[in-house]
Amino acid sequence: MIYNLGSINIDHVYRVPHLPAPGETLAATHYTVGLGGKGANQSVAAARAGARVLHIGAVGAEGVWARDRIAGYGVDVAQIAVLPVPTGHAIITVDPEAENSIVIFSGANQALDLAAVQAALAAIGPADTLLVQNETAHAPAAAALARGRGARVICSAAPFDLATVRAMLPHTSILVLNAVEADQLCAALGCSLDQVPVPELLVTRGKDGAKWMSNATGARAAVAALKVQAVDTTGAGDTFAGYFAAALDAGQTPAQALTLAAAAAALKVTKAGTADAIPALAEVTEFLSSARNKAL
Repeated sequence: MIYNLGSINIDHVYRVPHLPAPGETLAATHYTVGLGGKGANQSVAAARAGARVLHIGAVGAEGVWARDRIAGYGVDVAQIAVLPVPTGHAIITVDPEAENSIVIFSGANQALDLAAVQAALAAIGPADTLLVQNETAHAPAAAALARGRGARVICSAAPFDLATVRAMLPHTSILVLNAVEADQLCAALGCSLDQVPVPELLVTRGKDGAKWMSNATGARAAVAALKVQAVDTTGAGDTFAGYFAAALDAGQTPAQALTLAAAAAALKVTKAGTADAIPALAEVTEFLSSARNKAL
């Protein structure tokens, strides 16, 4: 089973001619509101990949619809609290090349009580996985608890904050980074990726694919990105992480998990939106099959 101590955001998405420059006022060409947050995205992705997922988090009263939307994708939302603070939200601008710029307000994501998190993890054990990101309170404490009980801990180091990542390293099984975050971490620690003190790393590189590496054993695996017409890259990394976690939870090898996650992320970027644009497993497997047939 996958537990996810994860953020839940209301995404305000603006289509713009180009990403705003400092001091620039820019007219948007389109506006939508949807479900987002790295945590919600990863829970939805893992559930759509076929995993049993329990989401631990919080929303404000105006964000109950977001909790209900997560439940609609098959995620257990019994541990999502409704608190007297605003729901987290994100302001997202997307340009014609599908690149984005995001501003986040944490809101309820930082207001959840530690005791509630610990209670939600009461049954976690060696057969389980905990997902965490850098958008919620109590991630290091939750990771320490989960690792202490033998669970796998997958930490997405985003938004990147060195102090938070340092606190997570001793309790992390697999550290997930994008290319920029990997460079930032290596520069801050003064080491190469194979010297980062975690058992395993997953590095996503957008159109350049992704790689998994075990610093414990030296094993490596990589996958190329599948070529698609990108519409919106928002949430692609979370889709990758959620599918990767679900594949490992189902007993797949890291190489198999990479292949499935890359296909899911590729499909996601062909649709506008975040959590609501994450594909189901049947779509992903059909897409992979089609891609393999074309390669023959």
